[in-house]
Amino acid sequence: MDKSVFVHRSDSIYDDSPAERYQFPPQYLSRVSACIGDWIIYYEPSKIRLSKGYFAVAKVDQAVPDPSAPGMYLALIEPGSYLDFVNVVPFNGPLGIVERGVLNEASKISGRAQSEVRPLLDRDFNRIIDLGIAEEVDFLPRVGGVAATSDAEMLREERLSFVHEIERDRVDYLGSRLVRDRLFRRRVVTAYEARCAITGLKLINGGGRAEVEAAHIRPVEKGGPDVVSNGLALSGTVHWMFDRGLITLADDLEVLVSRQANDGEAIWGLINRTGFALPPAHIADRPHPSFLSWHREHCFKH
Repeated sequence: MDKSVFVHRSDSIYDDSPAERYQFPPQYLSRVSACIGDWIIYYEPSKIRLSKGYFAVAKVDQAVPDPSAPGMYLALIEPGSYLDFVNVVPFNGPLGIVERGVLNEASKISGRAQSEVRPLLDRDFNRIIDLGIAEEVDFLPRVGGVAATSDAEMLREERLSFVHEIERDRVDYLGSRLVRDRLFRRRVVTAYEARCAITGLKLINGGGRAEVEAAHIRPVEKGGPDVVSNGLALSGTVHWMFDRGLITLADDLEVLVSRQANDGEAIWGLINRTGFALPPAHIADRPHPSFLSWHREHCFKH
């Protein structure tokens, strides 16, 4: 088994859904087959406007012919393995080129960097993971005993120290539900700028921590991935109602309230005046219709 980089463009002509599948032509079949059962890192080229660089990690489960596109193949992603990075990891950043396996003997970028599917050295994999999910220790600056409240500071959380050990395998770390939930929350809260998507309220506690929670639209135990488009930033009460099917969202993000709610009028009073969930700024982070459809069909009490 080999680790690999899969190049994915937000404007791709391929039928990609990074948390579920990656479509590729036959010339990459041997490379994809070599990483079945191992981890890959997704990369969006820097020439793409607002490129995300290295933006996620996932595990390949199978490589199969694409039944809907003769001559093409699909790398199927192991359910529950996909994880968005919380930090942008550029190809060439402050620490230099992070994927050093694409350098030649003269330390110049070789033709390997142009490949849509390419092998990834273990030490490069670890380096990119370290940068993508790093949780450095920091504390809110205080002025006169009161926590500062800039937007950047509001999103800071109490974090575990991050130990940078290139030799240490990251696989166990990536599989930890505790770790994944914490990283998922950071990504979702950041995407929604610490604001509840339903109420529109942005509440910060005395320690500078955002009060919103990260809700999976389709729960992990029901096959939902840890991708921002499967998440919503919700206040505690709204999160409880969403999980119990008292509220849901239409594909256009209109808020729907269950007829079975015992106090529908009070629930409507919590919803922001537009009647629609407030979406993240980036289109790719917005709730995906497939996850919303699942919630309406399996959770919502009509």
